[in-house]
Amino acid sequence: MASPPRILLSGDANGRLSQLFKRVLSVNKSAGPFDALLCVGQFFPESIEQLEEFMEYTDGRREIPIPTYFIGDYGVAAPKVLSAAVKDPGNQGFKLDGLRVCHNLYWLKGGGKFTLFGLSVAYLSGRQSPSGQQFGTYSQDDVDALRALAEEPGIVDLFLTNEWPSGVRNRIAANDLSHGISDSLGSDSTVAELVAEIKPRYHIAGSKAVFYAREPYSNVDAVHVTRFFGLAPVGNKEKQKFMHAISPTPALTMSAAEISTKPPNTTISPYTNVDDTPSTETTKRPGDSSLEEQYWRYDVKKQRKGDGNAEKLCFKFLSSGSCPREDNCHFRHDPEAREQYRGGVCFDFLNKGKCERDPDCQFKHKLVEEGETNLNKRSRSNNATTNRSKECWFCLSSPNVESHLIITVGENIYCALAKGPLVDDHVLLLPVEHSPSTLSLPPDCQRELYKNQSSLRMYCKTQRKEYIFFELISIRGTHANLQFLFRRPKHLL
Repeated sequence: MASPPRILLSGDANGRLSQLFKRVLSVNKSAGPFDALLCVGQFFPESIEQLEEFMEYTDGRREIPIPTYFIGDYGVAAPKVLSAAVKDPGNQGFKLDGLRVCHNLYWLKGGGKFTLFGLSVAYLSGRQSPSGQQFGTYSQDDVDALRALAEEPGIVDLFLTNEWPSGVRNRIAANDLSHGISDSLGSDSTVAELVAEIKPRYHIAGSKAVFYAREPYSNVDAVHVTRFFGLAPVGNKEKQKFMHAISPTPALTMSAAEISTKPPNTTISPYTNVDDTPSTETTKRPGDSSLEEQYWRYDVKKQRKGDGNAEKLCFKFLSSGSCPREDNCHFRHDPEAREQYRGGVCFDFLNKGKCERDPDCQFKHKLVEEGETNLNKRSRSNNATTNRSKECWFCLSSPNVESHLIITVGENIYCALAKGPLVDDHVLLLPVEHSPSTLSLPPDCQRELYKNQSSLRMYCKTQRKEYIFFELISIRGTHANLQFLFRRPKHLL
């Protein structure tokens, strides 16, 4: 049996690559060899004075000792270096496993998941920001992509984020030494929501200038535990630990007993509200005589006042009307909020009372009028669907559908060749009826979609081919199309 991969983890490099790789060489000599280095937090320099040292590595004048992957795509020279990487012909296409910057240096862009030495690695690159700048921030599309990945089968081994998840120190032991760490600076509530859904075995983050190893915690609706590591910046004056080594066995090769093993110091998840004592107001539901408006609408008002502890809405339920976790989901399934969402109201507005993309957001930032009945909304929706089906290229009932590209047709889903393939083997999974995204499909369609995905995965496994699923979701509501690309690895050609 092959030995587990040996991985080094680093906090904010801040451009101090000489000091970072000097430590890598030292650790590699004493405890190695290590297979890769994963860097979280800010990777680029903070000031122009540090730029020369940094550029010696990115220009290839100095050698990077082991494959290095980073997500902190902000700081001095980040736009210049990363723009060049994006334009590199070798980085064209979908490179979830990193865009090559130079030899042994790879930029993990946006949000995604890839396999590294058998380990499933998910990441969210950059910081949350409403500015929409090209580098250094993640988008709502990146977040939604990770939410979709969380529903795929299998366990994520490593999850990399720049910032800590808000609330990670909830339910820590009395002897935990992190009580002086601020929850506000360098913490992100979106990261907390994602990690609660993804449930990785290891979560690594930077940006707080301290080292912190949390006690393992159990996950809702999963048998394995999660370990969180917050890493300090490279070369910090406080001598906080900025590098950590792990050697995890890939979950894919572990037995059920190994996966479900829980250390004695395991706590419950810091992201659940099982032990919370909610106030009378936050536990009210529609129909309570003392509540003047619907519960979810009250929550919107409440969160506008800055209370971040209100129960969050389940994105999966709002978009599709169902959630595979059902009663075990720790997010709220609210039918009235779903009606508002179907009426075009922004998810962030419903969930938080505000939207950071406003005024660029294409969705509504006000509630649907009280006098607008479900019947009226349904009638308009049906009329719109009929019109879209006549014009849409992908609706099976449309006269414009390219029938010669169709491979198979099921009850709710059909498979077709891509008209403009990105690679030789490129097919699409599409709903027969018009739907703007696979997230909004009804349960029976989703089950058939998952069945088709499983069949395609099994085919690739038997043929020893690599594959990727992805979906491009347009705010204009085009026809849902799940893209499937596959190929034989180069070493098998």
